[in-house]
Amino acid sequence: MASPQPIRPDRSERPPQGGYSDAQPPEVTAILDALRDGERFLVCSHSRPDGDAVGSMLAMGMLLQQMGKRADLVTADRVPAVYRSLPGADAIRTVMRVHGPYDAVILLECDGIERTRLRGLEPMFLINIDHHASGKDFGQLNWIDRNACSVGELVHRLVRVAGGTVTAEMATCLYTTLLTDTGGFCYGGIQASTFALAGELTAAGADPVRIARDIYFANPMSKMMLLGTALSTLQRDEANGAIAWVSILHEDMVRCAAVEEDCEGVVNYALSIAGIEAAVFLRELPEGRIRLSLRSKIGKDGNSINVAAISERLGGGGHENAAGCTLDGPLESATEQILSALRAAMR
Repeated sequence: MASPQPIRPDRSERPPQGGYSDAQPPEVTAILDALRDGERFLVCSHSRPDGDAVGSMLAMGMLLQQMGKRADLVTADRVPAVYRSLPGADAIRTVMRVHGPYDAVILLECDGIERTRLRGLEPMFLINIDHHASGKDFGQLNWIDRNACSVGELVHRLVRVAGGTVTAEMATCLYTTLLTDTGGFCYGGIQASTFALAGELTAAGADPVRIARDIYFANPMSKMMLLGTALSTLQRDEANGAIAWVSILHEDMVRCAAVEEDCEGVVNYALSIAGIEAAVFLRELPEGRIRLSLRSKIGKDGNSINVAAISERLGGGGHENAAGCTLDGPLESATEQILSALRAAMR
């Protein structure tokens, strides 16, 4: 694939594109100035990268390439198998420590550098781009838009405002961020603009059927075995019938030959039960701590349990309807702690 021509640093007025006005928030202007002025950038996201993290990193790297810049894409954990077919995914390196010099580090959907699990970021110039309810201003430049359905939507906005080109490869990566971070267009925060953007990305070359097939219909056997084990633990709260949960022990992971990415989406099976308003997936880590994935439904009245607020109080974060945190074990203690928090929220 031929390299696109670099974007000229022309700051003259441009007509609105992609539904975005020329009148951008000052933080967007500041970020674009930093991108135009720099030459070498590091792009990273949170550990255990999901579809939004991987897709937005790749799209950001493509934008920087169009601008004639050098971009290194890194993550502390390997890219999950379902996202390795995305264009350019083999360029993402798995590292634990980063070394400069870089003109800036672009952190996508992180509420702090700790979420990356990368060492060496502390002295660098940080550009923080996030859309989570738990987002924080920790960088030298911060752009947090909690109305965006994915951080990929914000990367798309940068591409348009910069005058870049949404290629078929970039559209594929950005569509992946929309599809996965909305739970297949099921979670809260979806607006008419979400589908307008999905349509625009499809017109630019993203193939919705192929992307959905690669993500949702290409599961390894280990994930199916782990799912069966988790569902065998399914319980519904006797005190409040609107809560359900499933769990697995570390020995289950070993027995199923499962890896981290096999746990993605397990919680949704508990949430899919009729009458359930909130669900939890609890996983025992090798060191004995318990990692939680929380989900909630939007009711017919438009309301839902804010699991992000609950997760943030417990040291985690996320979206209003999809969040996570890690608690001390054992499993029984962590289960009771999260059930108490969910019951209190429902009251």
